[in-house]
Amino acid sequence: MNDTHSSDSNGPAHSGRSFETLAIHAGNTADPLTGAVVPPIYQVSTYKQDGVGGLRGGYEYSRSANPTRTALEENLAALEGGRRGLAFASGLAAEDCLLRTLLVPGDHVVIPNDAYGGTFRLFAKVVSRWGVEFSVADTSDPAAVRAAVTDRTKVIWVETPSNPLLGISDIAALAAVARSAGARLVVDNTFASPYLQQPLALGADVVVHSTTKYMGGHSDVVGGALIVDDADLGEELAYHQNAMGAVAGPFDAWLVLRGIKTLAVRMDRHSENAERIAEMLGRHPRVTSVLYPGLPGHPGHEVAAKQMRAFGGMVSFRVDGGEEAAVEVCNRASVFTLGESLGGVESLIEHPGRMTHASAAGSPLEVPADLVRLSVGIENVEDLLADLRSALG
Repeated sequence: MNDTHSSDSNGPAHSGRSFETLAIHAGNTADPLTGAVVPPIYQVSTYKQDGVGGLRGGYEYSRSANPTRTALEENLAALEGGRRGLAFASGLAAEDCLLRTLLVPGDHVVIPNDAYGGTFRLFAKVVSRWGVEFSVADTSDPAAVRAAVTDRTKVIWVETPSNPLLGISDIAALAAVARSAGARLVVDNTFASPYLQQPLALGADVVVHSTTKYMGGHSDVVGGALIVDDADLGEELAYHQNAMGAVAGPFDAWLVLRGIKTLAVRMDRHSENAERIAEMLGRHPRVTSVLYPGLPGHPGHEVAAKQMRAFGGMVSFRVDGGEEAAVEVCNRASVFTLGESLGGVESLIEHPGRMTHASAAGSPLEVPADLVRLSVGIENVEDLLADLRSALG
């Protein structure tokens, strides 16, 4: 662990190392007192100072910095190839801090026509009351995004793959649109994780994560993160993080750090299982459409293949019979647990229109009523296939 809480992880200690090695070692310095190979949980609010203003290791109060959170933030920065990582109490807390750092009343944001319902709620019900305007665009079409940009646009917001329709946006192309507009490109990388996709390397300015999902990986923690490569922007975000206070607690930071160690092997299995399931669903007579970027017929398949290592563990599909049929499928599954969230080792099934995306009802982001979303876990894939066949009838 560094002797300050700057979370700058592009130093020589990490140069040339593979993702899998960084996931286990970045930020995870052995405890200097005991040699413990896992960083301790510093469950502490304040720190003894070496004289007035003499901060030992740069720590004074755990809202400002905590050694366990520092370890996670260094790890996050290393995995995304950024200079600064910041860990928050939730993904939406990270988004809120980012927007209040980058925007002032009168600014404009372009958001996707397919985004997480909580993100849309943040823009539509919270940020808009602050005097920030937004436009909705199909971010899979760079020309549509360019057309939505105004002279007041400061942020272009992207999810890829998107939630819940698994749309794919070309990060490099949108980065060029953002640069030409003098705006920043923000990419929510939650569905892909840094193992499958690294937006900063493709030109994005900020990466957002709900670390609740694949980073934590075990459905036992809520958290969020921002990663940037611009040191000055990192300092601005850290200032606002401290001023606003929605930081990750030490135990939550430790749980995410532990989960990240197996991120690579988990994402490989998530992706392999999801591909098998998407192929089966594509052949099922009750399924009218399968949304998975790994399928050659997906409109974003070629872009996804270019910017992702694999296609991830999220699959959505539409069923014959409309909304009630979709709800019935969700209720009949047994290995797939009916529940919100995603990215855990266990498989989840949900009806987005009534669950995670209910806040988008009646908006341009409203999802189809016959849509079912799967978070494919790492169980035996034959059990998962049998469960879905049974649920579909």
